[in-house]
Amino acid sequence: MGSETITRIREATPGDAEFLTRMLLAALNWGEEEYTREQALADPALAVYVEGWPRPGDLGVVAEDAAGEPAGAAWARRFTAEAPGDGFVAPDVPELAVAIEPAHRGRGLGPRLLNALLRRAEEAGVERISLSVDDGNPAARLYERLGFVTVGRGAGDEADTMLLRLADRPRDPRGDA
Repeated sequence: MGSETITRIREATPGDAEFLTRMLLAALNWGEEEYTREQALADPALAVYVEGWPRPGDLGVVAEDAAGEPAGAAWARRFTAEAPGDGFVAPDVPELAVAIEPAHRGRGLGPRLLNALLRRAEEAGVERISLSVDDGNPAARLYERLGFVTVGRGAGDEADTMLLRLADRPRDPRGDA
């Protein structure tokens, strides 16, 4: 599986709900923390990223390898001030999440997934998109390259909330899938 090439990035569908849950775990467990599926889904602050996928207004993309197996995903949904995500900015600003299966990491898939999602967000009329990135997560460099800027602290002051104005994002021809 790990040596296969990513052949396409497609829209996330209702049938991808379980894969997005797996990707949520991959995003949560990037460092030392080890959440189980049960722990993540039992925590309302975490389950909100995947429960009821898709809701109206949700955006998502899934990368598939040559065998048609999902290799990574990027998705975004809106939250309310009463039930915010970790990277909440405003109700009209979707918050994104992204993760890649371990066997497919380090091959440039992150930028491809993010650019595909950001393009779909633009097409849907989204003006800004946010995210939360834990201190020390190397993905922060990718987010900065894509034009995200830190606008606050969240998640118990152990993570930055970052925001991208889509009209201002730099275009990366290598990653714009």
